[in-house]
Order: sequence, then structure tokens, then C-alpha cells
Amino acid sequence: MPIRTAVPPRVLTVAGSDSGGGAGIQADLKTMLALGVHGMSVLTAVTAQNSLGVQGAWELPVDAVRTQYRSVVDDIGVQAVKTGMLASATLVETVAELLAGTDAPVVVDPVGVSKHGDALLAAEALDSVRTKLLPVATVATPNLDEVAQLTGVQVTDENGMRRAAEEILAFGPRWALIKGGHLPGDAVDLLTDGSAEHWLRAPRYDNRHTHGTGCTLASAIASGLALGQDVPTAVEGAKAYVTGAIRAGFALGGGIGPVDHGWRTRSAG
Repeated sequence: MPIRTAVPPRVLTVAGSDSGGGAGIQADLKTMLALGVHGMSVLTAVTAQNSLGVQGAWELPVDAVRTQYRSVVDDIGVQAVKTGMLASATLVETVAELLAGTDAPVVVDPVGVSKHGDALLAAEALDSVRTKLLPVATVATPNLDEVAQLTGVQVTDENGMRRAAEEILAFGPRWALIKGGHLPGDAVDLLTDGSAEHWLRAPRYDNRHTHGTGCTLASAIASGLALGQDVPTAVEGAKAYVTGAIRAGFALGGGIGPVDHGWRTRSAG
């Protein structure tokens, strides 16, 4: 008799690659596997990247991105989508149009710069993110640098995170998750839909190897949504997962190493 296995929920990441394996598509797929969903990918750009930074980036043609997306969604289907590096205004608008026609929750990580400060989004694409991409997001997950890029708000404390959330929500996402990891003290994030507020706090670990945190968090949220969780539950679980991954981050090469996407398996072993 054939063995029947349950099909796990399917999550699609639309993002760029990281040849060093710590962020981007590679981090997304590792996170999805760790959290029990089936990860699929639409590659938007190829980067040459390591622990020291980004040495090069090559955007894929619009037709390549659109065809990858339709190939997966039309045949396999999705329970959630996560977006990361989209590189240009043309790709942002193309992906936003595709997402608008897909019946699944969307987590938008509005990637602007890498951990090392390398630009991953053209400056002229910011308006397309504001007017096209954020309106189709179930959850938007900007860090404080991305908040400043998109809204001009410079956050220096928790009250500033409230203002940042208001500005991001004005662009149209259902929920905003303002990531306060760049503030001093505990790592605090604010999740809000404009009425309910959820403050998520975690200890700050003395570990510089944090490459891939944003990609990992957004992918973990999408995984939780695909598993049927509501937004606050998915974000709380993602926060716990990424906190453990940061704590277990390890050195690679001569620069900033990655978070450990397999920390739960290793800690259990």
C-alpha cells in the first residue's frame, strides 16, 4: 500500500538571492522548512554576497519574475506569500499586481538596504512601494531605517514607533510591524492594525552575527499565517523563532555571520 503523507501548507517567497546563504531566498526557504511549511520561490535578483557585504546584484527581467510566479501559483497554489528584495520600481509594480490577484495573505518586508548598508532597492522605487506594494500587504515589516526611507520619520524611542506605525498604515497594509531592533535596550517590536497594539519584547543577545534577521522574521510570519494562525499569533511565534536564531547566530567568513535557522533542531539534538 502506498504511504499517504499530508501536504504541508505552501508559502511563496518573492525575493533576491544571497549567495552566502544567510539572507534572501536562502534564508526564507530555511525558515519555512524549520517551521513546517513547504517553501517555494520566485527569484527577483541574483546577488554576489558574503559576510563582508554585497559585491554585485543583477535584477531579473520582468517576464522571468512574472512567469515564475504564475508557474507556481497557478499549478501548486499558495497559503501565504512573502516579499523581500524587489530591486526596481518595475519589479515592485509587477509583483504588486500579481499579489493583488492572489487570494492569500501577504507579508511585505520592504527591503531597502542590506545588513552591511548596501542598497537593495532603487531610490525611485520607493514611491511604488508606498502606492502599489504596501496597499496589498496583510503585514508590513519595516525596520527603523526602512521606516525613515518610506515615511521620513526618524524613530528614537517607543513613542516614535507609534508614529511610524501610523505613517506605514496610512499606505494601506492591514497590519504594521515596526521593528525596533536598532533602538537601545531590549529588542522591542510594535504590531498594530491602528486600534489594537501588541508590544513584543525579547532580550538583546551580545552576538554580532545577525545577518538575515529581517528575511527570517517575515518568512516566519508568513509560515504562521499559512498554518492558519491569526496575525498577532503568527507574529508572536515568528518573534520567538528569530530571537532563538539570533542567539545561536554563528561566525562565517571575516564579517557578519548569519542567524541559525536550524537552532531548534540543533538545540534538541
